[in-house]
Amino acid sequence: MRTMTVGEFKSRFSEVLKDVEKGERIGITFGRKKDVKAMLVPVEETKKEPRKLGILEGRGTVVFRKDFKMTDEELIKL
Repeated sequence: MRTMTVGEFKSRFSEVLKDVEKGERIGITFGRKKDVKAMLVPVEETKKEPRKLGILEGRGTVVFRKDFKMTDEELIKL
């Protein structure tokens, strides 16, 4: 994963999108601490198959409510 500041991202937007299209993940940092605030990932990476339940496969189901959401911290962890 490569990281870059907001300013660098703005000035090289088209180039960055081409890199993401090739499969690279890019974190966008912001502030003095340069914390990663956003992550650019290829579309294919977000289209994952449903998870299997392992040893419980066929014996149970998992249902998420429509209002279920992950926090920003959970989404950023790699």
